[in-house]
Amino acid sequence: MNPVLSEATSKALLKSFFGFDDFKGNQADVVVSVLEGRDTFVMMPTGGGKSLCYQLPALQMDGLAIVVSPLIALMKNQVDAVRSFAAEDGIAHVWNSSLSKREMVQVRQDLSSGHTKLLYMAPESLNKEENIAFLKDLPISFYAIDEAHCISEWGHDFRPEYRQLRHAIQAIQRRPILALTATATPKVMSDILKNLEITDAATFTTSFNRANLFYSVQPKTNVEKDMIRLLREHDGKSAIVYCLSRQKVEEIAQLLQLNGISSLPYHAGLDSGTRARHQDAFLQEDVNVIVATIAFGMGIDKPDVRLVIHHDIPKSLESYYQETGRAGRDGGEGVCVTYYSEKDIEKLDKFLARKPVAEQEIGRQLLQEARGYALTATCRRHYLLHYFGEHYSQKNCGACDNCQGNPSDYDATKGARLILDTVLAGKDNFRTPQVVNTLIGLETAVLKTFGARDLEQWGAGKDQSDGYWTDLVRQVVLQGLLTKDIERYGVLKVTESGQAFQASDNIFRARAYRPMADDSIELGAVKRGAALDPELFGVLKALNRQLAKQRGIPPYALFSEAALQEMATSYPITEDELKVIPGVGEAKAKRFGASMVQAISQHVEANQIERPDDFTIRSAGQKGSLKVYIIQSTDRRMTLEEIAKNKNIREDELLREMELIVQSGTRIALDYIIEDHLDEDSMEEIMDYFSEESETGDIQEAFKDFDGAYTEEELRLVRLKFLCGVV
Repeated sequence: MNPVLSEATSKALLKSFFGFDDFKGNQADVVVSVLEGRDTFVMMPTGGGKSLCYQLPALQMDGLAIVVSPLIALMKNQVDAVRSFAAEDGIAHVWNSSLSKREMVQVRQDLSSGHTKLLYMAPESLNKEENIAFLKDLPISFYAIDEAHCISEWGHDFRPEYRQLRHAIQAIQRRPILALTATATPKVMSDILKNLEITDAATFTTSFNRANLFYSVQPKTNVEKDMIRLLREHDGKSAIVYCLSRQKVEEIAQLLQLNGISSLPYHAGLDSGTRARHQDAFLQEDVNVIVATIAFGMGIDKPDVRLVIHHDIPKSLESYYQETGRAGRDGGEGVCVTYYSEKDIEKLDKFLARKPVAEQEIGRQLLQEARGYALTATCRRHYLLHYFGEHYSQKNCGACDNCQGNPSDYDATKGARLILDTVLAGKDNFRTPQVVNTLIGLETAVLKTFGARDLEQWGAGKDQSDGYWTDLVRQVVLQGLLTKDIERYGVLKVTESGQAFQASDNIFRARAYRPMADDSIELGAVKRGAALDPELFGVLKALNRQLAKQRGIPPYALFSEAALQEMATSYPITEDELKVIPGVGEAKAKRFGASMVQAISQHVEANQIERPDDFTIRSAGQKGSLKVYIIQSTDRRMTLEEIAKNKNIREDELLREMELIVQSGTRIALDYIIEDHLDEDSMEEIMDYFSEESETGDIQEAFKDFDGAYTEEELRLVRLKFLCGVV
């Protein structure tokens, strides 16, 4: 087929059928490659127009193009889009488990008659023997494997069914294969080509650089307040908030709604009708914010998303890139903010423990790359593009938090040479952790097998932290002196540039290591009395003591210290604002709140304090399903163990939730639980202690005062019973 004629014909069809004047990027070259009957590999970022690369040649060529796609919703969207341009619906069909018998008969008729040019199938459907038998008798033009990264175990969404596609294709009839993906590292790309047996494929890659996106990673401290501030700054603009769990999606969506931000949840736990309504509401801008698990956005073409927030660090940089890629697809502003906590990494690592050993190893390597991105001191764009095998020459992108303010660098030549020496001494066996542990002199089981203690570099860098060395290793990799082995992923090798550097007098400059704040330290400080306004906190504490004395109860039973700290941070000056303070609630605000808001109002006025809008954040925690479930479960006399197990939380976490419920003014039926732990005399002794002797209600203090006669759980249960009596 003449390439010039093919491209000219394609361009005419592009205008007449799709209404576009010209191709984007290398779409035209991909279309010509497919029309010439060549196996083709396409790596094109989200929003680059991958679907056109198979839709257009499918319409031009004789026969049926089979498109493999992993998501039913994505297939339906694309079929609807093609049909909207065509004279009859039969031109494109979906073939999957969602079809009724009647619909399936129509699909088979259209396929047999030759009316259908595009058939979208899930990999599971294509692999079925009965489907293969039917398709064998049809003329196939080519196969398009969308989301081809699913083939690789190193891809962010590995699916075993994808690895069987080669056998299905050979069983039907071997025709040209077009593999497409938005995200693939060099390792993943190699896996795709090998598995599909298209190692000689024409390869087309588009730059991963999204110049209009701003990248930022923030420590996970006061994350809810910060998210609400960001969303208010982008008021009226479309935004996506990604969370890893369905429960967190529901909590955050409710939190945003309570704070006047139009938002809806989206996750697989919702029925299909609800998901469709929520998705449509977002696309039609009836709501500005969608809070979702990673399933949302696949194939959804909303070009004007201005803010993408990751409440949790994703499991891989492929996922991160794909999800942030939903921002600014029209070339306009796109702000991508991710909140990072080591605890989240630990949680994801624990999830991996349930998987086979091989998957654990891969998952941990991908997780470490995501962690490295979050903690790096270098340009985030540079780090991201390097991960996908693309060189980024600028030292400062000017569009990430690490590059803001033109950060300075320093002479790190000695450290860089030490790292390269350690990699060489490890004889191509060391990943980053082994290099770092060798330098700081930390022997592990892996290093023991390599005899690392005998290396000259052992402990040579113990004057610096492991974080410092880990970050410097990243920077040495980014500057091309080290590379990661594709076959043994993560194993470091010195490059030719690295060898030349070792033999030269060149200087290696690096950005200063900037450790990210530990969120557990920050949160602990807040709990210990780090109120924003210490003067107001003192006033409220004295007032709380006075009010409690008038009612004959200890101060902590009225307003907890944590609630007073929040009041001295958020400045609630109305009953409505006071009742959303954690540990207050509607009942307490109504019964005891007048004096508190009056004192706060006087303080605000006397000191001319301007209250930021985002200080008063409505808490969804005690208005959510967990609170209702706990109350209903105790009414049904379920044990603590049963309640905790059903909600997949620890018993101490359950007790904490119960304490928050009671502090906010709601009683819980606890007698039946306490009776299983304590006799009546013991319960009365503890009750007397919390009502008469303890001023703070501190459990550790009570444990000492009783000289360990009662467990902490027993003390917490009786304290809860006491508090129920005064709310």
